[in-house]
Amino acid sequence: MNTTASNPLTESQVIDALKTVFDPEIPVNVYDLGLIYGIQLGKSGRVEITMTLTNPNCPVADEMPARVAAAVKNLDGVNDADVRLVFDPPWTKEKMSDAALLELGLL
Repeated sequence: MNTTASNPLTESQVIDALKTVFDPEIPVNVYDLGLIYGIQLGKSGRVEITMTLTNPNCPVADEMPARVAAAVKNLDGVNDADVRLVFDPPWTKEKMSDAALLELGLL
């Protein structure tokens, strides 16, 4: 898939794709949960994502970056998606969006 000048890949499109990936333990998508720390749109359709998990000992720690990468790779204009997992800064519920807080009854 190639990005064209008339239809370039946008961060908003990547965010929409990320919102299709849900944490298996919390019924909220990874973006609204605040697990996505950074999105970089590179040349030639490369997307780099920095993310964390709610807990470093999360049982899906090995699977979650692959799920995120797969969702982004499905976008038109994406040739490669690299997901980097970090634990600094640690995730806290303050990173959650208002939509996520509302969904979980915390707002």
